[in-house]
Amino acid sequence: MIPELRRRAYLSAMQIANWLPRVDLPFAAPSRPELLEPLEEPVIDAPPQVIPQPESPSVADMPAAVHPRLEVPRPKSQEHNTRSVLSSEPQTPAAVPAPKVAVEPPPRFALQLLRAGHCAVLVELPTGEPLQGRDPAYLLLKDLLRAAGLPDSPQIIGQPVRWPILSRGNMDQGPTAALEFVQSFVAARLEEQEPCSCLWLVGLPAIRFAGESDSGDYCRELQIEGIGPAWAVPGLELLMDEPARKADLWQAMRRVRQRWMSQPE
Repeated sequence: MIPELRRRAYLSAMQIANWLPRVDLPFAAPSRPELLEPLEEPVIDAPPQVIPQPESPSVADMPAAVHPRLEVPRPKSQEHNTRSVLSSEPQTPAAVPAPKVAVEPPPRFALQLLRAGHCAVLVELPTGEPLQGRDPAYLLLKDLLRAAGLPDSPQIIGQPVRWPILSRGNMDQGPTAALEFVQSFVAARLEEQEPCSCLWLVGLPAIRFAGESDSGDYCRELQIEGIGPAWAVPGLELLMDEPARKADLWQAMRRVRQRWMSQPE
């Protein structure tokens, strides 16, 4: 059995105003006496009598002399046009569903901005964490800087850029938003530093979201609006996995290094 308050809530939900149980219910309130009285039979009023009115003689019942039938012939073309106009109904065009716009998933990467002499280095963090002194990737970066004639102990500029920024929320974190954020971040940090001769973009995420390019521009020079000249370098992990790429990188470095080697100390 259920308590009285819950029972009344159920009856109210079923839109039942009055009810009588067949047996005594525990925890139930006593029935009201007026509910036990028999219902009065409804009085049905007799429908009003309709007095028939004399019908007026129709035109068909009148003598032919009174109403001569005159039929005017109509051209067939006019009859056809009338039928076509009456039969044609305006058709409401079916509602066309709006095409769904594909939402690109947010890219995932981590970048660190460094300063080495007259160059800035935007390097991809292979593990997502800052480079450590004994990491193979960091040791390879030091070798590249020494080969380029730059200090092999670069200075860290700002915190790493990790994308996406938020794990939840409605903010746009697609590739376009990532490109705008990374370029704005790099431009703002470089304005706080001394003039930079060249920006190294190490790794595909750095090339894509700072240089607005792709892997087809490895070992090439780029010109980034608002930032200046840049140089696209394959990622550190890619260079370790594919050592043959180091030969192309060295040939390109011999051409590009004139940008910072000619700068006065």
